[in-house]
Amino acid sequence: MSSPENLPRITPMLWFDNNAEEAVGFYLSIFKNSRRLGELRAAADNPSTRAGAILTISFELDGQPFTALNGGPSHPFTDAISFVVRVASQEELDDYWSKLTEGGSEVACGWLKDKFGMSWQVVPANIHELVSNPAVFQALMQMKKLDIAALKRAAQS
Repeated sequence: MSSPENLPRITPMLWFDNNAEEAVGFYLSIFKNSRRLGELRAAADNPSTRAGAILTISFELDGQPFTALNGGPSHPFTDAISFVVRVASQEELDDYWSKLTEGGSEVACGWLKDKFGMSWQVVPANIHELVSNPAVFQALMQMKKLDIAALKRAAQS
């Protein structure tokens, strides 16, 4: 188990109502090379929660460290923060898309919200190169889940 001292200097902290453990399990089931690193549980004398309840969970998704916090309902996720998943193929894009939208929703332009309200972008690894072409950018603006072949066709027009 890793301690906070061993984490990188900057680690995203994700604020969940009281379902951090469920969310971490969901994310670990989707991303390969991921693992739960540790947890902090409430002490018996903690007046704000029951003894032994999970307060935080540290975990990695494909080597990227995160911490999940059971912080209560006062701070839900917004679109102001999203995580980008870069993929090498349409098959990989489709796989992440279907798993992350399960219980969530498609948004637009490669964006989605998962069942916890977290925003994600599932995009081809070369998305910056592709969208530098105005025709590709226009095609992307018409999509929810991205179609890599259609984006490449737009680049050739």
